[in-house]
Amino acid sequence: MSEVYESIKNTLEIESKAILDALSVIDPQAVEQAVDVIASCKGKVATSGCGTSGAAGKKIAHTLNCVNRPALFLTPSDAVHGGMGVLSKGDVLILLSKGGTTAEINNLIGPAKTKGAFVIGVCEKEESQLARESDLYLKIMVEREADRFGLLATSSTLGVIAVFDAIAVAVMERTGFTEEQFGVIHPGGAVGEKLLHKKLYD
Repeated sequence: MSEVYESIKNTLEIESKAILDALSVIDPQAVEQAVDVIASCKGKVATSGCGTSGAAGKKIAHTLNCVNRPALFLTPSDAVHGGMGVLSKGDVLILLSKGGTTAEINNLIGPAKTKGAFVIGVCEKEESQLARESDLYLKIMVEREADRFGLLATSSTLGVIAVFDAIAVAVMERTGFTEEQFGVIHPGGAVGEKLLHKKLYD
């Protein structure tokens, strides 16, 4: 077996375990509250993060849109230069930061609360500013990253995305989201074709 394949196998094994790591760490009450808050939101959900946390935030926002929860990604640098105007009372802002100490993210907490948004902070460290000052704190943590230095945001990003995939599915169930609604939102691609075929032949 080649060194390259061994490396790939090792990474996939570590990342597979990351989802179970996240499951063992999350607070059941906190994650249930997150589902309640997102499912009952009458406005929009915004996500924000830097680097790979930002990539996770974009994916989370898209997934929420797919289950009929209006969502958008708010770029941290734009947010502090007028972008916060997108937030209104009753909105939800999900702030993502691995350690909870990212200044660009923590700078959004105060203005978001002033505007009346509910802030969900997502990070590993309970003692961080993000965890302490958010309206709801979700601890998502994995045992290790996949690279040999433990520095590349790999497993940790996967853990965050997986937890919010689970939250989105729970929101679907809470709101009674239907295939018909999915067909309206997602008429394109293989998913749209499958739903159209089902509509025509059921």
